[in-house]
Amino acid sequence: MNNQLTLVGHVGQDPRSISFENTGNKVVKFSLAVKEYSANKDEKATLWIDVDAWNGLGERVLKTITKGREVVATGRLAMTTFTKEIDGVSVKMSKPFVRLTSFHLCGPRPASDEALDEKPSDKKKLAVAK
Repeated sequence: MNNQLTLVGHVGQDPRSISFENTGNKVVKFSLAVKEYSANKDEKATLWIDVDAWNGLGERVLKTITKGREVVATGRLAMTTFTKEIDGVSVKMSKPFVRLTSFHLCGPRPASDEALDEKPSDKKKLAVAK
């Protein structure tokens, strides 16, 4: 199969749904944080990938994927093109995204959004206080 990629990362926010009333179609969008590795071990970077899931697959995403969840996402690389006005000049721009074809959940389910936002040192303090 041509144009297939597999990404492993964590979901950045809860998926959001957009319905198209005139066609009856629905797209579910979310972003995936993928760690970038380099030869310089001190350099840590995160690559944010936009992901779209259409119709039935989108419904499954809404039911199972939540913020912070580790996901293996398989899909096709696609481009969206839009026009943006910069300093009074219209500029045509493109942005890549992944059109989801399948996904698998990995790792434990996040306890809650608050637990994701806590620093590791805060968790130790909470455990000691209890």
